[in-house]
Amino acid sequence: MAAQGKLIGKMVIGQSGGPTVVINQSLVGAVLAARKQPGITGILGARHGIAGIMKEDFIDLTTQSVEQLELVATTPAAALGSVRLKPGKAECEKVFEVFRKNDVRYFFYIGGNDSAETAHIIAEMAKEANYDFCTVHIPKTIDNDLKVTDHCPGFASAARFVALAFMGDDRDNRALQGIKVNVVMGRSAGFLTAASALARQAEGDGPHLIYLPERVFNVEKFKQDVRETMAKYGRCVIAASEGISDKDGNPISTSGERDSHGNIQLSGSGALGDTLAALVKEAFPGQKVRVRADTFGYLQRSFPTIVSEIDAREAREVGAVAVNHAAGTGQPGSVAIRRLSSKPYASECFITPLSSVAKVATEMKDEYINTAGNDVTQAWIDYVAPLVGELPKMGRL
Repeated sequence: MAAQGKLIGKMVIGQSGGPTVVINQSLVGAVLAARKQPGITGILGARHGIAGIMKEDFIDLTTQSVEQLELVATTPAAALGSVRLKPGKAECEKVFEVFRKNDVRYFFYIGGNDSAETAHIIAEMAKEANYDFCTVHIPKTIDNDLKVTDHCPGFASAARFVALAFMGDDRDNRALQGIKVNVVMGRSAGFLTAASALARQAEGDGPHLIYLPERVFNVEKFKQDVRETMAKYGRCVIAASEGISDKDGNPISTSGERDSHGNIQLSGSGALGDTLAALVKEAFPGQKVRVRADTFGYLQRSFPTIVSEIDAREAREVGAVAVNHAAGTGQPGSVAIRRLSSKPYASECFITPLSSVAKVATEMKDEYINTAGNDVTQAWIDYVAPLVGELPKMGRL
């Protein structure tokens, strides 16, 4: 029901898509904000997102202690459980049946652009059904590929993981020289792979080559890049996005499997690393070259302790802003972040229409990628460094 333009009833909150190390900050930020809203009469957490709603598999978050919630907030991955499910008409009808039955008037969905699409579908169905209801999308994705927002909660911490991993791996490669390939998450956007550049602290530090899905991956050029790097440094550390593709848009390596949103599986194996390692060996015919490959895979998403302070703070804030906006206006939308300055770093949250972020994604700007297509620019470093925070200094003899 509605009173004086504001909705009164229960809220449901769910988590969707790939987890992050700060996704629970958004959950807790939303829950604690909801407890201060008199129009929200109950707080239900949906286990495994939309799938849990359809089964009425809820956790009562109204009575959880603040101490327990704060512990959950600093714990990686989705505390409610996540899901990859694109709801059709039948699923959405079931969702509304559950919402009506439980007097749910608010729905908050934490996730990326696929989750924003789900929230948008449900918001449109509520409008068509003339059901007093508000749904707000809470942004999350380590891919950093949501439109409108300056960056996405979850990205900065994953970027910090990648930068630290490359710092350590570069020292390892310097000690036992050879060629090292590291495959980083990034289906169509190279933000996370590009963060590897933060590992560099001096001339000659790796990664020496960075390959992003925004540029066509040319096998012969790749081999030449590696040969030139080896000639210059006697070693080579490579950062490659899992989504790198050829001129026809075909992934260099994939299992071929797809999820319900149509996304092709890229991180389920070390196939791309093996493919690139084989190409490197082809670049040095008749020579014995030390080549190794690792796939960072899911470790990037939910590694404890490696958390960006800014990321944790903003993830908490977007959850609170979503609830306060919904309770105050009853209007649907998605929370986005606007950067006010980089030195010192400052930001603010605002609401953008669900349609502006639903389904569609963004990618690295041209100004962030060098002309050769095998590295990033200073403009990229200026963008990402404040989000990741200070990194440890490497000692040298």
